[in-house]
Amino acid sequence: MGAMGKDLTGQRRVLDRSTMMSDCCDVMAERRPRRAGPLRSDAMEIIGLGVDLADVARVRKLVTKNPEAFRQRCFTDSEWDYAHQFADPSERLAARFAGKEAVMKSLFTGWRRIPWVDIEITGGGPPRVNLYGKARQRADMLGVVDIKLTITHTKDTAMVFVISQGDHE
Repeated sequence: MGAMGKDLTGQRRVLDRSTMMSDCCDVMAERRPRRAGPLRSDAMEIIGLGVDLADVARVRKLVTKNPEAFRQRCFTDSEWDYAHQFADPSERLAARFAGKEAVMKSLFTGWRRIPWVDIEITGGGPPRVNLYGKARQRADMLGVVDIKLTITHTKDTAMVFVISQGDHE
């Protein structure tokens, strides 16, 4: 049984979960513009998707074991410097490592074809992807004009989701 209250039209009545959901959906439907056809003519085409997880402890081990070799093989100077602004750089480095892997997946390739440092994941604000060398060539070949990504990490795991986009034609 619901509680007595006012519905979305201001009338007093018994409100239960289904009544509130129904009223809410009715109001949303009234406000939603009705369109036919594509949502936008300038919409971007999704060319590729990528997702990857990285284990922070594994990255921490690599940073501790041989930091200079790991840095030179996998990270740009700006990625390394950004991560080392924090007490534990391993979380941010794991996120960038996962981001690079996710970008490669969205470009339908892997680390044997694209050097890790040809993909840069920025920090200090909304993350962005910068492509260089073979990664830029691959993106151009596929018609990728933009790459969107989202990053999340905990003290144990980093996850990144990527969408590679091209112009809609």
